[in-house]
Amino acid sequence: MKAIYILWLRQLKRYVRSKQRMFASLAQPILFLLAFGFGFGSVFAKAGEGNYMQFLASGIICMAIMFTAVFSGIEIIWDKQFGFLKETLVAPVSRFNIMLGRTLGGATVAVLQGIIVLLITLLVGFKPNWSGFPLAFIFMFLLSLFFTAFGTMLASKLDDMQSFPLIINFLVMPLFFLSGALFPLTGLPGVFTTIVRFNPLSYAVDGIRGALTGAPVFGFGLDALVLCAVTFVCLWIGAEFFKRIQA
Repeated sequence: MKAIYILWLRQLKRYVRSKQRMFASLAQPILFLLAFGFGFGSVFAKAGEGNYMQFLASGIICMAIMFTAVFSGIEIIWDKQFGFLKETLVAPVSRFNIMLGRTLGGATVAVLQGIIVLLITLLVGFKPNWSGFPLAFIFMFLLSLFFTAFGTMLASKLDDMQSFPLIINFLVMPLFFLSGALFPLTGLPGVFTTIVRFNPLSYAVDGIRGALTGAPVFGFGLDALVLCAVTFVCLWIGAEFFKRIQA
């Protein structure tokens, strides 16, 4: 447990010290929030769907968490190349605890980033149901844990730092655009409905949006069940990959 705490604390210190990284990771969510929120707000209202900013904010929060969480995996490749990971792996600590500590640290950082974006959405008109924030926080943490484990899983098999962001963008961007973060899930063509239902990010977006605005589509129970299941799978596979890294 001590090793997990130390690695968790190390990830937080990295986040706090890297102010450039902190602010740079906010640029994309803010751009999407402003461009889509104000660009399509009138179209959304004319379609009879109400306030688009009220709908969009939860998706942008998920976006901020997702990218921060998944890109935390690149630190493993960085540590591989510069020998820092070797020093950690030779320590008398199980590799599962090392992987779990790094994952929890990356997930905590991603949740903090999501909370910052939530506060930013308030400045552009988002009015959340604060009584649902504790439930939203649980979904935010599950989402961050899933994508941190996913990023760690991929990084454990890669040695090229430049290929990691390319692979991540190839995998993550379709998940984001087909999750219901930017558009309602009702009235979609059959094939898109099927894709959305097989997309784990859809359940995170639905859970957070439902908690903050009171409009879940799948239901909180199913949202939580799917996120817990995919998080467990990624943690298990990631732990197996991490154990095989050569010290």
